[in-house]
Amino acid sequence: MTKENNTRKLVVPGEVIVSGEDYLPGDFTRKEGGEIIAGKYGLADINGRVVKIISVSGIFEPRRGNNILGRVTDLAFSGWMIDIDGPYSAFLPIMESPRFVNKNNLHEFANIGDVINAKILSVRRGSVDLTLKGRGLGKLEGGRIIKINPNKVPRVIGKEGSMVNLIKDKTQTEITIGQNGYIWINGDIEGMKKAEDAINLVAKESTSSGLTEIIEKFLEGKK
Repeated sequence: MTKENNTRKLVVPGEVIVSGEDYLPGDFTRKEGGEIIAGKYGLADINGRVVKIISVSGIFEPRRGNNILGRVTDLAFSGWMIDIDGPYSAFLPIMESPRFVNKNNLHEFANIGDVINAKILSVRRGSVDLTLKGRGLGKLEGGRIIKINPNKVPRVIGKEGSMVNLIKDKTQTEITIGQNGYIWINGDIEGMKKAEDAINLVAKESTSSGLTEIIEKFLEGKK
């Protein structure tokens, strides 16, 4: 891809998007030597000198106050870079951690690959700032992460939490839902698998009437 040929193309993490000292890394890309490298799967886009990745795995529009789940992708001098599967990169400043963290040992609090439950503190053009100051926020240990379309999240939660509480009770699992479509499930292997299948069924049948009854029957092993 060149500056003259701005056709978007699908790229995978680690793929070289473009070479040349004139280019600058944007969202979900990094610069190594004279090459811009993709940091996630998506559409590579060049706008002037800036090269970025546009997510193709659903649309999440971050808003102040959203609870999200994200994965640490990099450690900076003053905090952590977090992948929230949104249109902008997200940053967790060290000052927004719930306890004192030595800036020389950021990895002791959260390292690359760790999953966090955070809240969006602010949204500015091209960036999102996060905070962990709030009840229930912080690093999530163990379990597994699944992804659904963010538009399906309200159905998975249900009225006043009725759907997610039903799934928790029937599968004996802990479930934390991010408004960006990432969902963390923790429990024994059988329970996590059952919960994941139930959540995917809710997403699939989200427009069906009698959805609660459908999920109840599924969790009880009935057709």
